[in-house]
Amino acid sequence: MIINQATLQGIYKSFSTIFRQAFDGAPTMWETVAMRAPSAGRSVDYKWLGDFPMMKEWVGERAIKDLSAFSYEIVNKNYEATIEVDRDDIEDDQIGVYTPMVQGLGAAAKQHRDILVFSLLAAGFSTLCYDGQYFFDTDHPVAGASVSNSGGGSGTAWYLLDLSRPVKPLILQVRKEPQFVAMDRPDDENVFMRRKFRYGVDDRKNVGFGFWQMAYASKDTLNATNYAAARAAMMSFKNDEGVPLGIVPTHLVVPPTLEEAGKRIVEVQTDASGAGNPWYGTAKLLVVPWLA
Repeated sequence: MIINQATLQGIYKSFSTIFRQAFDGAPTMWETVAMRAPSAGRSVDYKWLGDFPMMKEWVGERAIKDLSAFSYEIVNKNYEATIEVDRDDIEDDQIGVYTPMVQGLGAAAKQHRDILVFSLLAAGFSTLCYDGQYFFDTDHPVAGASVSNSGGGSGTAWYLLDLSRPVKPLILQVRKEPQFVAMDRPDDENVFMRRKFRYGVDDRKNVGFGFWQMAYASKDTLNATNYAAARAAMMSFKNDEGVPLGIVPTHLVVPPTLEEAGKRIVEVQTDASGAGNPWYGTAKLLVVPWLA
């Protein structure tokens, strides 16, 4: 194959199509636990998280909460993945051998959002959220008291989440969608020095925490007793005025190593003795390989 601009443009279009098909076809899980938030600049301040949205009786003037004490900024980051194509493979018409690599770029770009979102969830025990406390902590300040959304323990973490509302416990902030790009001019330095054309993907995004009240995590044993305690704790959360938030956990999120334990709690109707399971169907089980 003769290498010229027309040939290289054709390769780029072909690779771009393969990339997009792989990107569109890659399964993801982040949408279940995180809300997508657009970004028009380098960062976004989510200070509004300090006011959990609830209606109240309008008596006199509107009650406006001062959010000056809160500041929670998510700063966008740049991400990329790149492959190289040998000039000899183009000349020898062997470009098809790179199809799986381009497909891999597409899948990686799509599923990187999963990696970021669930890595942040796992880091919630040691990462701050909008109130200045760790996302999973024992002393979130509410109306002068300390409220816990952490079950303690030292084993494998599991999570109970309320995912029924537009605002989710986690945030995926997107500044720029994944873009397929190429360094494919015959006179590029990398081609001249190493006989390599480069193709890749880049985007700008980041993740952060939403309302801690919609999440509970524990490293204690995943069993019926601890599940019941986590569920009761979440359903008792109140706002600064003492009004219940109406939190009802909808999903039990676990890594693959806790799949069996999770199934026994929310997907098995009776135990080995035939006794009924009061927690059957009280949450959907979400098994996340990114938490392994």
